[in-house]
Amino acid sequence: MIAAIVAHAKHSSDVNIYQEGSFLRNPAIFMHNLDYSFDSFANKPWIDNNGNLVNVGKHFSRPSRKLHILNQLPQNFRPAPKEVEPNQIKPTSHDRLGFFFKPLQNPSTSMSNTTSTNPSKPNKKRKTNPNPETNFLINLQSCTKSKDLTTAISLYESAHSQNLRLSLHHFNALLYLCSDSATDPSSKDSALRHGFRVFDQMLSNNVIPNEASVTSVARLAASKNDGDYAFVLIKRMNNEFNVVPRLRTYDPALFCFCENLEAEKAYEVEEHMGLMGLSLEQQEIAALLKVSAETGRVEKVYQYLQKLRSTVRCVNEETGKIIEDWFSGQKVNGVSCDLGLVKNAVLKNGGGWHGLGWIGQGKWVVKRGSVDESGKCCSCGDQLACVDIDDAETERFAQSVAALAMEREVKANFSEFQDWLEKNANYEAIVDGANIGLYQQNFTEGGFSVPQLDAVVKKLYERSGNKWPLVILHNKRLRSLWENPSHRNLVEEWNEKGVLYMTPHGSNDDWYWLYAAVKLRCLLVTNDEMRDHIFELLGSNFFLKWKERHQVHYTFVKGNLKLQMPPPYSSVIQSAENPFSVLQESEKGSWHVPILVKGNSSQTWLCITRPNVCESRDEAQ
Repeated sequence: MIAAIVAHAKHSSDVNIYQEGSFLRNPAIFMHNLDYSFDSFANKPWIDNNGNLVNVGKHFSRPSRKLHILNQLPQNFRPAPKEVEPNQIKPTSHDRLGFFFKPLQNPSTSMSNTTSTNPSKPNKKRKTNPNPETNFLINLQSCTKSKDLTTAISLYESAHSQNLRLSLHHFNALLYLCSDSATDPSSKDSALRHGFRVFDQMLSNNVIPNEASVTSVARLAASKNDGDYAFVLIKRMNNEFNVVPRLRTYDPALFCFCENLEAEKAYEVEEHMGLMGLSLEQQEIAALLKVSAETGRVEKVYQYLQKLRSTVRCVNEETGKIIEDWFSGQKVNGVSCDLGLVKNAVLKNGGGWHGLGWIGQGKWVVKRGSVDESGKCCSCGDQLACVDIDDAETERFAQSVAALAMEREVKANFSEFQDWLEKNANYEAIVDGANIGLYQQNFTEGGFSVPQLDAVVKKLYERSGNKWPLVILHNKRLRSLWENPSHRNLVEEWNEKGVLYMTPHGSNDDWYWLYAAVKLRCLLVTNDEMRDHIFELLGSNFFLKWKERHQVHYTFVKGNLKLQMPPPYSSVIQSAENPFSVLQESEKGSWHVPILVKGNSSQTWLCITRPNVCESRDEAQ
């Protein structure tokens, strides 16, 4: 599936890639394959080897294995079917799968009356010549694959002179080829001239453009350095034809404005993207960061650094170079802030940054270096933070989990748990009891391991300074433990200590332990990677950041428990947050930027500090 995504990454037309799999929680249903196939062929017509459009209905004809074997038998060995009137023919039981079979030919029919001398081979349909429109589309697709603009334009001229009825597919194929050829200096002029002509003809023919059409024309406009046309086109197509633009639709106008140092126009494009509900990615943020730096908009530079921090974990080499160049050549005098104000801002934002703007005076010292295993910068000595999601993100995340849980759980049951959690909010760790109890128990005599769960509970109790964790268990599992005399005393002890919460019958305990961990901002002990929950929460780009900060993995080696605590620091853009470093930032200012360098196994960090920060570190050493 990943290979398919990569192979189609640069295609202008939308390509649906389906992954077929089966698992117990959400098993694959055969009827879905029919729906997916029908949608695919409906959006992109199927053309056979002869260039004919194939009409695809909701049900697909496919001979069964039994029918295939039966057809291999000689005619006189086939069982005689019952005489059935044509209007009495009914689909077989396979109709529920979307398959329809025709009855076998009457065995009394003479072999000489058939057109085929071999009964094992079905009669072939007579070849028909494709209509001119279909033939034109096939030839266009061939030109697109070979990037043959000259032949494509010749075909278009011929089709235009014959007054062929051209569809959206014809125009999109031509527009894509023109926009792609416009990047080649040898064919740029021809591509631009014919590309805009094709688009004008498309509109005059009352063919409604789609997002792919607008993207191709926007790329043509950017190729002739006309970002204004590209941006106006996007807004016009959205207003007139309700074309919903994507990120790639805006990129030509945005990058054109950025390259021409038209910062205000670039900001206007960004604002319109936000109105369309689109989020910037690293490429777009880097372009806006660069134009802001080159036009001296220091506050915008700070703003886009923060956007970059919240969007990507490690920047690429190109973005890292933009950041490095700006800090190396600038002298920005920031403000002096109260130490308490800075510390509170850092805590509110989840650690790693304060968001108060530039702080400190003088030039920066920019170095490339590394960070040791404990999170200490080898260049300046700052201790990097393990960055968490901020207060607002935490609240939104908790509300999202609760909303999804109430759609799937009995609302009264989950609301009761929420009320209980409000009154018992002193836990520092939540334990996925089922995940731990069933760990490595997939053998003949395996079962729910109470000793494993007990080991985790005691370990967390010791690490937290004698504070008990909260174990979430389903009531069916807990009752079986209670009924076992060897486990009853331990269960009673846990119950007295407030360690257990029993989820009700018919519930999914995953929602309970996930909500508790998010709401209480505490550790979550589980090896469940929560992939199902990630799919449900795709709109929450902070999910992975939250997992890195809160999830505790575990393993048992020969019966001995080993907890894998969250890493001591996060590989994201940040400034140090320990008291000494916060003091230095409040007076001087500092940044640490992780860079993903190709071919380098170890991560490179940009260490950006004020001069006397480095001096103070050298004196301390």
